[in-house]
Amino acid sequence: MSKNIIIKTDKLCKSFSVGGSTQHIIENMDLEIYEGDFTVIMGSSGAGKSTLLYALSGMDKASSGKILFCDKNITGFNSDQLAIFRRRHCGFVFQQVHLIDTMSVMDNVLSAGLLTGQNKKQLVKKAKELFNEVGISGKLWNKFPNQLSGGEAQRVGIVRALINSPSLVFGDEPTGALNSASSTAVLDVLTEVNRNGQSIVMVTHDMKSARRGNRIIYLKDGAICGECELGAYESGDKARHEKLRAFLTEMGW
Repeated sequence: MSKNIIIKTDKLCKSFSVGGSTQHIIENMDLEIYEGDFTVIMGSSGAGKSTLLYALSGMDKASSGKILFCDKNITGFNSDQLAIFRRRHCGFVFQQVHLIDTMSVMDNVLSAGLLTGQNKKQLVKKAKELFNEVGISGKLWNKFPNQLSGGEAQRVGIVRALINSPSLVFGDEPTGALNSASSTAVLDVLTEVNRNGQSIVMVTHDMKSARRGNRIIYLKDGAICGECELGAYESGDKARHEKLRAFLTEMGW
């Protein structure tokens, strides 16, 4: 069965001017991201992983080429159009959660939903449902971010990313600042929301995190060097681990 394409790039380029010369980070990239996939982007430092993520999500403008997101060519959008588009279609989970310290856990999530004009009563109901799904109990809803553990804060970040029912959730090293136990808990949440149909694109340098994806895209010098299809994640699947390891070794990881 063919999958629906949620993002398609056509000769995507992103470059920067450095000391009077042009540095190409992404070059002529053709890429398709599919609805319902857990897509993982890997590569060595400087390969263009985060640059690609920010371009695909409209957080950064491409230098040239096209990005079709939900059948809309976002490369021609101005800053205000991109901001509105991101609110409606994108969720973001970063390595640093960026919760607002002076707002409660609940208000951090509600503020993201209210920006899209949703009814507050319905929004609160949805937030509570999402909190329960990710294991954030009611006793934490009125606490402030500095009262949370790293894993708890990241799960709140996931709820904030999901509150507007985004077409796609982008993760930039979402477990990079967490210990092993918290990292596993966050990956379990992302795996579960993906099983429920949420499309995810995640950048990581960590093999443990990468195993959660069903599709691995490896970048080298701003270009796609290779891809690996892993299928649906199952805990304890040794064959999956070895397939990913062999692929990464082939890529020179």
